Amino acid sequence: MTLQQEIVGTAMQMAVVSLQPGQTVYCEAGKFLFKTANVTMETRLSGPSGGGGQPQSGAAGAGGAGGPGAGMGGMLRQAMGTAMQVGQRALAGESLAFQYFTSTGGEGTVGFAGVLPGEMRALELDGTRAWFAEKDAFVAAESTVEFGIAFQGGRTGRSGGEGFVLEKFTGRGTVIIAGAGNFIDLNPADFGGRVDVDTGCVVAFEEGIRYGVQRVGGLNRQGVMNAVFGGEGLSLATLEGNGRVILQSLTIESLANALRKAQGGDKQGPTGGLFSTNAG
Repeated sequence: MTLQQEIVGTAMQMAVVSLQPGQTVYCEAGKFLFKTANVTMETRLSGPSGGGGQPQSGAAGAGGAGGPGAGMGGMLRQAMGTAMQVGQRALAGESLAFQYFTSTGGEGTVGFAGVLPGEMRALELDGTRAWFAEKDAFVAAESTVEFGIAFQGGRTGRSGGEGFVLEKFTGRGTVIIAGAGNFIDLNPADFGGRVDVDTGCVVAFEEGIRYGVQRVGGLNRQGVMNAVFGGEGLSLATLEGNGRVILQSLTIESLANALRKAQGGDKQGPTGGLFSTNAG
């Protein structure tokens, strides 16, 4: 069942979702705006991949056996799976719980929004390709979409900044994401197979796109000038391959810097923030 949704607004967009009877959508805690009275709301620690997206059947445990031992084993495995999910989200700095909304007694309506001024996008998953998104991009999804955390390892993880932790969406259905500023869609294959971007500009990309991090310039005069005075720090994100990429025009760091400057607390000087003296 396709999720009927409409993204409304301009500077601060919202997603208005129409739920059919019995249909469920879930969101990250803090992204809910409003609902009609016939939509029930339930908060759970488990995500859909741990059985949290659909009502539990109360059937027998492993192997189809109906004995008490099998049922207890199934409950234990489910509890351990939920604990692992919560632990991953805690390490990633994500919300520990999800809110589930189900329409009862007719069609219902639920509204969601992101946390920063910017755009929203509805992605349709067909089960063949996963999507990866920056931390905090997730807003809401059908219960048939599984939410997970992907940690970038090795050199990418150590130097990737915002890209160290990624949200991963698999399965079939609609997932709604949000970002800051305006979005631009592109395919690295249309630009010679690779694009280099500020690490904070990446919103989401399809499975098959290779995400990495490279140093800005070499250890020479121009490389030092780029890092110190260019405002980009020491690294850029690299996106390679053939697939969809969504970038945002506003980064959280640039927004925070603008707010500090407006409040008279900008002590970064001409180095673009690399040697900031701001203690806050």
